[in-house]
Amino acid sequence: MSKVILITGASRGIGRSAAVLAGKRGWSVGVNYASNAGAADETVAAVRAAGGKAIAIKGDVSDEAAIIAMFDATEKAFGKLDGVVNNAGIVAPGSALADMDITRMKRIFDINVLGAYLCAREAARRMSVSRGGKGGSLVNVSSAAARLGGPNEYVDYAGSKGAIDTLTLGLSKELGREGVRVNAIRPGLIETEIHASGGKPDRAQVLGVQTPLGRPGTADEVGESIVWLLSDESSYVTGAILDVTGGR
Repeated sequence: MSKVILITGASRGIGRSAAVLAGKRGWSVGVNYASNAGAADETVAAVRAAGGKAIAIKGDVSDEAAIIAMFDATEKAFGKLDGVVNNAGIVAPGSALADMDITRMKRIFDINVLGAYLCAREAARRMSVSRGGKGGSLVNVSSAAARLGGPNEYVDYAGSKGAIDTLTLGLSKELGREGVRVNAIRPGLIETEIHASGGKPDRAQVLGVQTPLGRPGTADEVGESIVWLLSDESSYVTGAILDVTGGR
């Protein structure tokens, strides 16, 4: 069955992989991006080439009006939502907490926590059956940092992802009778561009060899898990937090 999915932060990395894998299933995808229109257009083209439909939607998830607009745009293009991937997030260069300034921390929490909560709220409003939705699946993208803590690198980012785990557990209980499943993926050391934005482009390669599987993961491996949680194959799964970490 074809589905309508909105993915935040879908212009690159894990979000892009999830979008393309959704396209392979023939689904329609709203590809949200913050600033890189070229990368978003590449994702849209890849989704269409895979067999799905897609549109690019610009919007900063720290802006409530932009979030509402991206949900509106997806539904206007494709119809009522079946799923949302709460993926947009940022990391800052490695630092001890004692050396972090408030501007950095506010930006991390505005996007990774408040933005994610607002996206989850909007998903609940759109998909809950009592509010006119048809049910669906919300997949929150957390991080293994939520349980490892990110010491000497980014305890602020780790804390923001701990909030995503808690959101997943609480909201799954709120929305279970509304036909909406809520789950989270906790990626580990995955080869994506986020490490470069944190100042360590080779971080996944260097640390990945220390995992039980002996290598970093790929964005597609995480994307497969996300698409499974969006699909009907996971129909009895809610409130779950799935580690995709190579055993780390």
